[in-house]
Amino acid sequence: MRPEHGNLRFLSSRQALADLAHFLSVTAETRGLGDRHWVAFGGSYPGSLAAWSRLKYPHLIHGSVATSAPVHATVNFPEYLEVVRRSLASENADCPKIVEEASNTLVKLLKDPETYDNITKDFNLCSKLQIQTEMDSAYFLETLAGNFMDVVQYNEDNRGFEGVTGTNITIKVLCEAMSDSSLGDPYQRYAAVARFMMEAFSVKCLDVSFNSYLKEMTNASWEGPAAGGGRQWVYQTCTEFGFYQSTDSPDQPFSGFPLKYHVQQCADFFNVSADQLAEAVAETNEYYGGYDIRSSRIVLPNGSIDPWHALGVTQDISPELPAVFIEGTAHCANMYPARSEDLPQLPLARDYIFLFLQKWLNQ
Repeated sequence: MRPEHGNLRFLSSRQALADLAHFLSVTAETRGLGDRHWVAFGGSYPGSLAAWSRLKYPHLIHGSVATSAPVHATVNFPEYLEVVRRSLASENADCPKIVEEASNTLVKLLKDPETYDNITKDFNLCSKLQIQTEMDSAYFLETLAGNFMDVVQYNEDNRGFEGVTGTNITIKVLCEAMSDSSLGDPYQRYAAVARFMMEAFSVKCLDVSFNSYLKEMTNASWEGPAAGGGRQWVYQTCTEFGFYQSTDSPDQPFSGFPLKYHVQQCADFFNVSADQLAEAVAETNEYYGGYDIRSSRIVLPNGSIDPWHALGVTQDISPELPAVFIEGTAHCANMYPARSEDLPQLPLARDYIFLFLQKWLNQ
């Protein structure tokens, strides 16, 4: 089910695959490449597209490398934060406990408007904190948790080669800060991490107004602040995938942004109801197969640190659908250029993937 919402109604994984198939067909014809074996490569959502392109267009796509691909759609994805907890604990067993204490303290403080001036100063907010609805508090809490979620997802990767800033901020750096008693109690350390992250990414202040976010996400202009991809991706989560990283599990360190907060965004931004969302996610798994994908010549690498591996294939489905589960690595790690700091299992995984490609390209 795809609600009418301007040109976004054309935005879907199915359309992306059809576009890819048409591009490939035309390119092969115009350049005389009709007898070639084409391999699809992708990481993250494009990793899912790489797998699905082989699944849906096997006459065009000979094989694919589907890295860190969340092939199973789900409305509620609390497992994401469960992996974040485990990944933090892999660096320091006390780290997620300290984060949880800090998050719980902040949740309590948000119930008292008398604390808002101090919170505004502690987290260097762009304007005085205003909590008028549950959406306001949830957006604030999710924004702060995002500091940890993003670092875990991309921990120790090699994005620096393409000019990405902040790649020196790792799980180790965050956990060292959260364990540093000289920064104060856990709440104060949590605030220090937020300020540190803003400094690292040259952000002058933190805008935690849900109303501002609502305006950004409903601005359909070409120059809109979320036009670079944020608005489009949220639309696809509301109409195809879900993937909502809620705090609904007790086995994770954060509080305050439950599933209903994420589902309400779909209604506020795109007029997509909870029932429409659930139906769309079910249709996605029905169409592609979810974890039970049935195809051939697809290799599926994932990293154990990466929270997205919980929606990916981490064990071989068949000899023609092998998984490559790389301990200690994060999101799309095998797709980055090799470097001397790589864990030894990472180049081994790259070699293993290459061997599959060599075999398949000779078939």
